[in-house]
Amino acid sequence: MTAPGLMLLALLAQGPSPTRPVADESLHVVATGSGGGPAVVLLPGLFGSAYGFRVVGPLLNAAGYRVIIVEPLGVGTSARPPAADYSLTAQAGRVAQVLDTFHVAPALVVAHSLGSAIAFRLAVARPDLVRGIVSLEGGPTEQAVTPSFRRALRLAPLIRILGAGLVRGKIKGMLIQSSGDPSWVTEEVVHGYTDGATQSLGATIHAYQAMSRAREPERLAPLLPAIRCPVRLVVGGAPHSVWGAGHYVHEEQPGAVLEAVRRTEAAIVREEREGILPPGACDAHRPGS
Repeated sequence: MTAPGLMLLALLAQGPSPTRPVADESLHVVATGSGGGPAVVLLPGLFGSAYGFRVVGPLLNAAGYRVIIVEPLGVGTSARPPAADYSLTAQAGRVAQVLDTFHVAPALVVAHSLGSAIAFRLAVARPDLVRGIVSLEGGPTEQAVTPSFRRALRLAPLIRILGAGLVRGKIKGMLIQSSGDPSWVTEEVVHGYTDGATQSLGATIHAYQAMSRAREPERLAPLLPAIRCPVRLVVGGAPHSVWGAGHYVHEEQPGAVLEAVRRTEAAIVREEREGILPPGACDAHRPGS
C-alpha cells in the first residue's frame, strides 16, 4: 500500500449484521503515490468518478502527495444497493472508514460539487481525519438530489427503455454546458463519466431514487462554525478564482487545483506554527460540546 502506483480496493463500509443480510456497500478506492508524502483525499461529485481525477491525481503525485480517491456509494463504480442509507452523513461515515483503514489521517480533502457536502460533514463528525478542505464548485448542500433531478427520476421507466445511449447523451450535454471550454469533452471522456452508471442502469436508477428519499439526521449549516481547519473554495469562471474553467475545474484547469492544494497546505502549516491549530488536526468541535 505504500509503493507508488495504482491500487484498486473494494472496502466494505458496513460490517455484518447478526440479524439480517448485508447489502453490498463496497466502495471503489484508488490509491497512488508513495507512503511518505502527505495524503490528499479526492471525492467526486454525484456524476463524477475516479476517472475524473485522471489528470489532477498524477499532478499531485508528482508534487509529492499521496492520493486516495474515494467514490461514494452509488457513484462511479462503487456499489449501488437500493436499500442503503444514501444520506450525505452516511456517505461521510463511509469515507471515514476508508481513511481509518488506510491510516493516513489527518488528510487534506479535495472534493468536487456534492463531494464537498460530504467533506464538510466529515470534518464536523471526524475532525481528526481532516487537515483542510479544498472545495471545487461545492457548498454545504443539505440534500444529495436536487428538486429538478428528483422530478427527472419520474421518467425512470422511459430511461430504462431508451437505455445507456440516452444517459450518455444527457451527461455529454451537461458536461459541455458546464464547461468554460468544452473541447475536453470527447467521446472517450463521456464513456469515462458514464460507463459506471450505465453498466447496470437499473441499479443506478434505484440508487438515485434512494438518494432522493434520503433524509439527513441533522442540518449541516448550523454546524459549519465547528469546522476549524482551513477551507478553500475554488470556483470556475468567477472573479478572483479560475478563469476559463467551468464547473469541472479539475478537468479544465488541473494546475489550479494543485495550486489550491499547495496554498491550503501552506495555510495549515502556518496555523500549526502559530498555534491556531494543533499539529495535524482540524480541531473542530460541535457547538455546545
